[in-house]
Amino acid sequence: MLARVWSASLVGIDAVKVGVEVDVSGGLPGITIVGLPDAAVQESRERVKATLRNAGFAFPMRKIVINLTPADLRKEGPSFDLPISIGILAASEQVSPELLGDYLFLGEVSLDGSLRPVAGVLPIAAAAQKLGISGLVVPADNAREAAVVKGLAVYGFKDLIGVADFLNRPERYQPLELDGQQALIQQQFTGPDLCDVKGQTHARRALEIAAAGGHNLIFVGPPGSGKTMLARRLPGILPPLDFLEALEVTQIYSVAGLLKDRGSLVCDRPFRSPHHSASGPSLVGGGSYPRPGEISLAHHGLLFLDELTEFKRDVLEFLRQPLEDGYVTISRTRQSVVFPAQFTLVASTNPCPCGYYGDTLQPCTCSPRQREQYWAKLSGPLMDRIDLQVAVNRLKPEEITRQPTGEPSAPIRQRVQQARERARDRFRNDPSLHSNAQMQSHHLRQWCQLDETSRNILEGAIRKLGLSARATDRILKVARTIADLAGDDTLKTPHVAEAIQYRTIDRMS
Repeated sequence: MLARVWSASLVGIDAVKVGVEVDVSGGLPGITIVGLPDAAVQESRERVKATLRNAGFAFPMRKIVINLTPADLRKEGPSFDLPISIGILAASEQVSPELLGDYLFLGEVSLDGSLRPVAGVLPIAAAAQKLGISGLVVPADNAREAAVVKGLAVYGFKDLIGVADFLNRPERYQPLELDGQQALIQQQFTGPDLCDVKGQTHARRALEIAAAGGHNLIFVGPPGSGKTMLARRLPGILPPLDFLEALEVTQIYSVAGLLKDRGSLVCDRPFRSPHHSASGPSLVGGGSYPRPGEISLAHHGLLFLDELTEFKRDVLEFLRQPLEDGYVTISRTRQSVVFPAQFTLVASTNPCPCGYYGDTLQPCTCSPRQREQYWAKLSGPLMDRIDLQVAVNRLKPEEITRQPTGEPSAPIRQRVQQARERARDRFRNDPSLHSNAQMQSHHLRQWCQLDETSRNILEGAIRKLGLSARATDRILKVARTIADLAGDDTLKTPHVAEAIQYRTIDRMS
């Protein structure tokens, strides 16, 4: 007898519908799986055989052929265990086949018949809803993740016996319902607060601008000046994720298998901080079956690179394309995968190898040649893509001994949200734009027009600092954000002058 069960496979963060066809016929007993299965799928033959027996089902001692369609798509992972098990039960007439065409099945089986969670359920659920699938049958630990998708009936089970009973008597079960938007509303940020920072008024202002416009930021200063402390407080002033953004981020974490400790929906903006020994593939993603890297895990959030100049130059060059395009493309022989990567880069570094170049108290021991080699690790094109380049100076003795008196994160976050709302209203006819940092040349011509005085100031800065056309566009984007924070519809001379101040590290090398 032939039975067909629907499942799905991931290509990047996109899901492809996969048919699991099971034929039980006469012949020598055995299981054959065809359709480009990987080693994990091939091993499911033994898992499924033991699972069915230990769960109390009769395993058919006949020839079983399992075909995974489409045949030219590589199938990987243990998520096909459940659909293969159900297909065998349906083909051997142990469960009713009536609902098999309406539901999509995912899950790994244990030898005792229990179901184990698998990665990538959320993007599969989103794809199933678009394909018109009525419902999704998954392990109980994946149910809340899948239930985030509206319009899809999600059933979670702890074991194979429960799935079989559901197929035979569906009227006894109700789908899981979850309000993801309500979870976002109730979420409150509990991270470190900016009120802990002593002094550093200029750097605090740069953080506010970076948060309001989604601008890339680098802090340069001596050890102990507070660079890392400042960067780790940036998430506290970012606006909260909206539901669509949270859904995108959650899909990436689901594919990467990192959703277990984050609940059904990622509600906070991601903050990723890889070590400077990280390799290129760990940063951008990769592997035989490509998985998202740190820059995709920072989607709609922050990628913090502490001690930027300690990263290998070739690793940093991987950042250039995603910083410009907002996505990363990973090509392999059989497939090309695109992962979203709209993140804000936050970096910190010392001004020289010893760390004290330009310090008012401790003299620098580095030679000009050493400083030149130190900064040569950061290419000009990469620095052009960093909008805000901020010098963080050593704290004064009186600033160190006093209690922090800086503004807390809450009112700053409110101003950032107001600035983002002004930008969102400006971009209402262009849904691809989410922040000022994403504006292109034609947007700058429309929304960043300069008066004569501002133009003269900008031209002088270009000559003095040797700025490229890309760096000049970054200045205009930062000026637009400063104007939004001030509540102005047009760019004014103070906005442009302040934006130019954040490019003064360009010639430090």
